[in-house]
Amino acid sequence: MTSFDTSPQLNVWRALLALSVVFVMLATTGWTAVRSHRGATPLQASRTAWEHGSVAGHELPATDAPPALLSHFFASLTAAQRSELAHRYPLAVGNMNGAPVRLRYQANRVALDQQREIERRRTHDSGLSPLGRHDAGRLMHRYESLASKGRDILAFDPDGSGRIAEVFGDLDAARRISIVVPGVDTDLLTFQRTSRPYSAPVGMATSLYAAERAASPTTRTAVIAWADYTSPDGVGVEAATGARATQGAIRLNALVRALPGRSPVQLYCHSYGSVLCGVAARELPSRVSDIAVAGSPGMRARTAAALGTGARVWAMRDPGDWIQDVPYVELGGLGHGADPVSRAFGARLLSARNANGHAGYFAPGTDSVRNFASIGVGAYRAVDCAAQDSACAAGLSTATSAGRA
Repeated sequence: MTSFDTSPQLNVWRALLALSVVFVMLATTGWTAVRSHRGATPLQASRTAWEHGSVAGHELPATDAPPALLSHFFASLTAAQRSELAHRYPLAVGNMNGAPVRLRYQANRVALDQQREIERRRTHDSGLSPLGRHDAGRLMHRYESLASKGRDILAFDPDGSGRIAEVFGDLDAARRISIVVPGVDTDLLTFQRTSRPYSAPVGMATSLYAAERAASPTTRTAVIAWADYTSPDGVGVEAATGARATQGAIRLNALVRALPGRSPVQLYCHSYGSVLCGVAARELPSRVSDIAVAGSPGMRARTAAALGTGARVWAMRDPGDWIQDVPYVELGGLGHGADPVSRAFGARLLSARNANGHAGYFAPGTDSVRNFASIGVGAYRAVDCAAQDSACAAGLSTATSAGRA
């Protein structure tokens, strides 16, 4: 007689029950928050002003025009005219896919200085509570840091908890470009951390950039710490759905399509960031050669092949990572599907030795960041596969540094 323990229907109901218990517990512990917006945001206001503006007597193109058209427009201007637009419409230019990279850096520095002054005034606003003034002070100092000399801010939106992206290296001259896509609780204030620095996007990106330079000093690389999407607040119900990932995937695809040059692009997607990368995969341009996920709760696909991308798909998980305990199913929109490190998923499995849990994949000295760096510089034969994955090792002989055609 067939055992009830092996019934597929029973297993599904067990998974559904597990999901229900986990998500109800998380929802009732107050780990989620509601974001509300009133009126036009600063970025919207800047874009509206741009749409009614002109330069040298000519109308300005739409801010959402194709990147190639915007690139051609800026190339037709003098350096003084470009600088004028960056100062007149800093948020619009600083977030404009198709604008020259260095002009975006300039515009975002202006925008950050303006927002810093706004928060400075708020620190002395008697109409705010002491906590409100304290929060204003934290933002003021964060804006001051981001606007400091030597930092290259590719995107900046102060609305809500904020969105931000920073470049390490010369993006225009890079022969290979890496993008770090972080997970939940990522915003302006958590973009960089003093405590546990390699769990935050800036620390992740700086560690990866240093590891890439060590792996191949002659390869010109650039790394983008990309927190330019609204991530879920905490490990709650919002993080168990694909809504934030779907919105973020649109933004990620827009960024990749507007990057300068034709260099191969590699994505490094951590935790909920891997959900976003999974959703984005089918629409990513062919220059994306690799998608590597770490500590993934799932990629909203049954298999790597079902992602619909020609990019190589890599996955890793540290044995001490709590993410392994989430239910790897998708039921009624909750959950993110199959486990990317399962044999059935079909990703190339990488070693994550010494990562030490969910937040340690980018820590210097770990197998995980060394593996990321090897992929980043195209040194695929230097990759250290997980011991149990013969398919990964076999596939390395056919991997090349040129990416996909």
